[in-house]
Amino acid sequence: MNFVIIVAAGTGSRMNSDLPKQFLDINGVPVIMHTIDCFQQSSVISEVILVISKEMEQFWIDLCLKRQYNTAVHLAFGGSTRFKSVKNGLAYIQENFELRTSDYIAVHDGARPIVSDSLITRAFQGAYTHKAIVLAQKSIESVRIGNSNSNSTTDRNQIWLVQTPQVFHADLLLQAYRQKEDPLFTDDASVVEKMGNRIYIVEGDAKNIKITYPQDLQIAQFYLNLIK
Repeated sequence: MNFVIIVAAGTGSRMNSDLPKQFLDINGVPVIMHTIDCFQQSSVISEVILVISKEMEQFWIDLCLKRQYNTAVHLAFGGSTRFKSVKNGLAYIQENFELRTSDYIAVHDGARPIVSDSLITRAFQGAYTHKAIVLAQKSIESVRIGNSNSNSTTDRNQIWLVQTPQVFHADLLLQAYRQKEDPLFTDDASVVEKMGNRIYIVEGDAKNIKITYPQDLQIAQFYLNLIK
């Protein structure tokens, strides 16, 4: 089976909104529903686990009722950090499914609502071969390393901008999340890498943007209208 854990427990503090960014509308539909639909419609995904904050549970239930959104998802609750939220999603999978050696788990940001079936398929195919993959794109910008007072240029051809979903062999990801949380864990690949595992890069997609700032909603709306 191929699982996806969609992490949507954040507060979206950079959006200047009282409502977390994953619940804001694009074309009249909440971001998180666009994201879920991408995976529900994918030919390679077996089960979708949505991780939200416990405080948003009733909001989510009411939202689904209001919009008559009946898409089947499993609901888990997030922790105080992304690491803890993913760990809770993994615990849900272990508690509710009998995992096999052929199973894979993807982790995806709830605020990335434009991920194509072909990209999801490519990510899983990479994982079947390499066990642990990230989607990423090469930087098209010049890059400097350091801070405002002390910095230096670096070869942008060696810089990759990481996206999700990130896909891993199930056993590998479960083992990695038994580690103690480290402040340097910025994504799931960094957790898996800490155990000495190599991460393989699969080419991502420029349209696979993460909603972070208010203007990103407009960009996402443009892409959604473009692909319809």
